Amino acid sequence: MIIGKQKPLEEIEKMIDPYGRLLVLGCGTCVAICLAGGEKEVAVLTSTLRMADKVAKKNREIKEHTVERQCEWEFLENLKERVKEADAILSLGCGVGVQAVSEKYPEIPVLPGLNTLFLGMPLEHGVWVERCLGCGTCILDKTAGICPIARCAKGLLNGPCGGSSGGKCEISKDTPCAWQLIYDRLAALGQLAKLEEIQPLRDWSASHAGGPRKVTTEP
Repeated sequence: MIIGKQKPLEEIEKMIDPYGRLLVLGCGTCVAICLAGGEKEVAVLTSTLRMADKVAKKNREIKEHTVERQCEWEFLENLKERVKEADAILSLGCGVGVQAVSEKYPEIPVLPGLNTLFLGMPLEHGVWVERCLGCGTCILDKTAGICPIARCAKGLLNGPCGGSSGGKCEISKDTPCAWQLIYDRLAALGQLAKLEEIQPLRDWSASHAGGPRKVTTEP
């Protein structure tokens, strides 16, 4: 799941300042689940912006709407009339959503209301943690389902480093050492021999280093 976090209000207000008619656009999927850009968050932000305008005596028109997914054309089709009534769109979607809306409606500025953070999972209610970087070459079969690219601070393929201590990463006593987790899991599975396999240097061309990626599925 894509995890995002709403930008500070001060930054949002600065972005929208030049526009007299604003459409705050939410997304009902990933960022709704992580409580950053769904219908409820759109309503709260819109209300906050209206109150701020009232205090500043600005006569701005702010409307709100949420689509199921900002990243798919079919859900953006019905925005045509709403877009005509706005000078700018403040998107509470992830970075992909912002770019999709911009591509669909190139005639209007689309502003990012969120910072897109990572691919993650819920650890507990209201807490999400990073679990995947989308690196393009998955090695989870070799590391007991624990990703060293996302969860090791150094992204080591052959760990651990010399900085881990007591099962914790050197960057913080609250951060588990990914390679300690991998070791413990492999031990429980009776697969410690996998640690004897030296992983070669990573080919980062499958990741973003190779440029924007594209996947085509045959019908």
